[in-house]
Formats: sequence, structure tokens, C-alpha cells
Amino acid sequence: MHAFDVLGDPVRRRVLELLADGEQTSGTITDVVRAEFGISQPAVSQHLRVLRESGFASVRADGVRRFYAVESGPLSEVDAWLDRFRRLWEQRLDALGTELARGRRARRLAPDPPSERTSP
Repeated sequence: MHAFDVLGDPVRRRVLELLADGEQTSGTITDVVRAEFGISQPAVSQHLRVLRESGFASVRADGVRRFYAVESGPLSEVDAWLDRFRRLWEQRLDALGTELARGRRARRLAPDPPSERTSP
């Protein structure tokens, strides 16, 4: 399965967001996903399986509990693919930064406006 096919599903993206904060048990993941998406436990397990089989997540057993963790390899591949496009928005962000700095400088150098006096 292609990385963007895996990431194209909002449930799998949410699971990866949860795992970005650190290792999580399958029970914790299931509870959050079921509450947010209203899907069954077997459906959550299917999404976890897709993430494991595509290399986005790994699992380790500790007794009866299963701990999931995000794997950086496939995300690095996505980042490398996006790198071709990054220049498109980085130029715009650089230009925005320049305009913001000009505005701050102009406000700093502008004379103070006369204070309004109230008549008695």
C-alpha cells in the first residue's frame, strides 16, 4: 500500500497523531478512536494492522497488553516526496515574514499620534 493511501484515511492519521506523543496501548488507541469516530473495536484493530503492515507503526507485547509506536521510516519517505513542493510555500512564507518585519519597523519608526484631548 502506498504511503498516501495509508495516510489518506482520517482514522489512521488520528492513530499516528496519538502515537506521535509516545507509545500507546491498543486499548488507549481504541478508546480514543471509538469515541471520536464511532467505529467498532474490530475496525480500529484493522486500521492498526494496516499501519503495522505498511511500516508506519510497530507493536510490542508486554504480557497481554500491546504497545504501539510510530515508525519514522515511511514518514521520512513522505517528507522526501514533499520536499519537491516545499519551496513553493517556503518562498511565500519568507515573503510574509519580510512584510511582517516591514510593518513592525514602520510602526516603530512612525511618530506617535497626537493624543486626543477632551474639552471641559
